[in-house]
Parts: sequence; C-alpha cells; structure tokens
Amino acid sequence: MTLSIDYTNMLSPVLVGGILDVDWQEQQQRFPRVRKELVDQYELGRLGFLDLPANTALPQQVREAAAWAQGKFDDVVVLGIGGSALGPIALRTALRPSGWNMLDAKARGGWPRLHVLDNVDPVTIAALLDRLDLARSLFLVTSKSGGTAETMAQYLVVRGRLEQEQLAAREHLVFITDPEKGALRAIARAEGIRALDIPANVGGRFSVLTAVGLLPAALIGIDTDALLAGAGDMAQRCATDDLRKSPAAVFAVLQWLADERYGRPVHVMMPYSDPLRDFAAWYVQLWAESLGKGRGDQWVGPTPIAALGATDQHSQVQLFMEGPQDKTVTFIAVGEEASDVTIPALHGDIPELAYLGGHRLGELLDIERRATAGALARRGRPNMTITIDRVDPWHLGALVMMLEIATIHAGTLYGVNPLDQPGVELGKQFTYAMLGRADAEQARQEWNLLPRPNPDHVV
Repeated sequence: MTLSIDYTNMLSPVLVGGILDVDWQEQQQRFPRVRKELVDQYELGRLGFLDLPANTALPQQVREAAAWAQGKFDDVVVLGIGGSALGPIALRTALRPSGWNMLDAKARGGWPRLHVLDNVDPVTIAALLDRLDLARSLFLVTSKSGGTAETMAQYLVVRGRLEQEQLAAREHLVFITDPEKGALRAIARAEGIRALDIPANVGGRFSVLTAVGLLPAALIGIDTDALLAGAGDMAQRCATDDLRKSPAAVFAVLQWLADERYGRPVHVMMPYSDPLRDFAAWYVQLWAESLGKGRGDQWVGPTPIAALGATDQHSQVQLFMEGPQDKTVTFIAVGEEASDVTIPALHGDIPELAYLGGHRLGELLDIERRATAGALARRGRPNMTITIDRVDPWHLGALVMMLEIATIHAGTLYGVNPLDQPGVELGKQFTYAMLGRADAEQARQEWNLLPRPNPDHVV
C-alpha cells in the first residue's frame, strides 16, 4: 500500500518558470524549523487529529453505536454543515459503490442509505423528509459547539417531525458533539440520547477521522479501522525533518512557494477518479478555511479549486492551460481501478473510432491524465501528481492525514493560525442578531449601523 507524489513538473528547469533549485534547497534547510512548530503545537495539545489513529476510546464509541443501530434503519441522515458534512460525503462517494442511495437493499448488502443534509434549503430538506419512513430512519446531529445555527435548525425540524409521528427521540437520534459542553450535550444528558465525542482539540475541518466521519462510514459498512490505519501510517511517514521524505511537507512547501514566490495563488485539486470527486471538495474547505487569513495588515492565503478528470478537460482545463499563470494543478491518480471496461473494437473502418477498440476505459482515463499533465508542463503550468494504489479505506485515511498535516505546515509558512476561522464569525453573529438570539445584542447594534440598500443602485 503506497502513496507517492511526483513533483517533477513543479520544478525548473523541467518547467519553464518552475520553482528554482535555490528556492527548493532553501526550504529543505528551513523545514526542520517549520516542523518544530507542528511539534510544539502538538505538545501544547492543539493538534488532536494527530492522536486519532492511536485513539481506542473513540472508535469503541463508534463500534457500539453502529452495533446498536445495525438492522434497525433503512436510512441514515447526517445533519451538519461544513466539516460535519463534507467528510461523510467524501467517504460515502469514495468507498461505497456508485449511486449508493439508488441501489436496492440487496445491492447495498443490507446496509442503509446515507443522506447528508449540508444546507438549510427547505426544498431539499422537505423533499427528503417527505419520502423517508421516519420509523426506519436514524438522524446523526453533528455539531461540535452544539450551537451551529444551520445544524440546530435542521435538528429542530427533524425533532418536530419525530414528535408528530410519536417516535421516541432517543431511538432515532444520535448526537456527535463536544464531550462536555454545548446544547447537544446538555440535551443528551437530560433525555438519555446517545452522544459520541468530538475531541475538544479537533476542529471541524480536521474531524473526518472522528465520529463525524467514522460513524456514518461504519453505519454503511466502510472499514473504519483501515481508515485509521492508513492515517496512522501517513502520520509516521511525515514525522521527519527531511522535507523530501514527507509527502505532507512536499505538498505544503511547493504550494506555498508557488503562491508566495511565483505568483500562483490558485491551487487546483483534480482527481482522475469519480469516487474521489467529493474528496476534492473536502480539500477545498480544509485549504481555504485554514489558510485564508489576515496577517497583520496583510491578507494572505491560496484559493483552492476542485476539478475532476477527465470531465474538466472539457471545462476548466482551457483556463488552466491558457488563462492567467496563477495556478498549480494537483492530480490524483489511481493505480488500480475497482473495475474496468474494455472498449469494443467496432467501426474499424472509421479512423476516429478504430483506434479506441481494445483499450480499456481506465486506461483511457489515466492516459488523459498523463497527457493533461504533460500539456500543462509544456505550457509552463506547474503541476504534480499524487498516486495511490487504489481507492480504499487505507489510502483514503492516508490522503486525509497527509493533507491535514500539510495544512498545519502551510499555516506556519504563511504565518497564520490554520486552526481558527475568524472570517466567518461576524456573519454568524449578524445571523444570530437578525434571528433574535438573546446573546447577540452587540452584533444587532453593529448590524443596525450598516448602510441600507439604495434604491438608486438597484437594477
């Protein structure tokens, strides 16, 4: 089982305009100090995600909850937003058969469907609740704080439906929240509702390997032990001061150099694998929310973009190839597809079709990735390729841990705190103020000072 990064196409002289050897060598010398910052933060207890592979208590909570739920439910619904939703979605898409929720029970091996309500759009929520058999449905309410407005609104709507159907909340709800505090923890204690822990030192976008991701995964038959094993292997691999031996360090340093020294702040994640489509969206939140920060009187941070090969060769790649030279592209290649299809040798008299016969779809997909990487490099567009043996729990766990560690290193390089998200707090406070939350008086006063829409400026 392996994960590798080929960054040949990031460096000069292979790439015209690529990262110069002097800059790469400088960062190799600097990296022990960068990694020391991670070690220091870990020793202060701030990087709880690094402890997850060796944690035994949290997986035991997941196993017990999954055993309690087994056979009782046809549908599992995650109520959450941001990191509480993107991780479960990514795991379901990657590690369950395509179209999981559309398969019948036999094709799913008896495991339930998994729905993730990651927004509060009433059209989506009402449609799902109207078609579910609530008596055969389990709702996972995921909020570390227990006060996330969107998740709490979802919870209240679901709780109201359960009461209308005279269904016991403790038989249809599981909370995933802070171990000690918050509204969900208080309700769980008061009403005997099962509640699983999100460690206090694991933030939402770093939480996929907690019960946030592991419980939904376990409930639909994903091997969560293998996820943690892959993550643990990667954590050990990255525990080195040698930049060239740590995939997380290589990724972080190259992306930071491309942005800060070479004017390439747009970082594209482009898996050539439909199962990894939603993994790219998970990465976008991790990279954006962690690194887009104010630093003194400066505003720093890269802009991540999700793409999909080969689909986006017919969409975004034109921009990547000939648009502004402000991007890096990271491909994810899969060595061994779960299944493959041979292309029939038909229409041999038509040149536009004849050459395809006898090849495989997986072969075509990988050739298109290699061709796109080569074409980008030829045009002076930096790119690198992460290769995994196959899309399975072990490799997904390794990918998650690699990018989480890379995010911490990148925070040090950018000089920002990758664990907070102050840029979203003001909007939250204004939301609370407009909804009448009791503790939002200061935000309400600030909101009232904002200019109102000018009719002359409305078309």
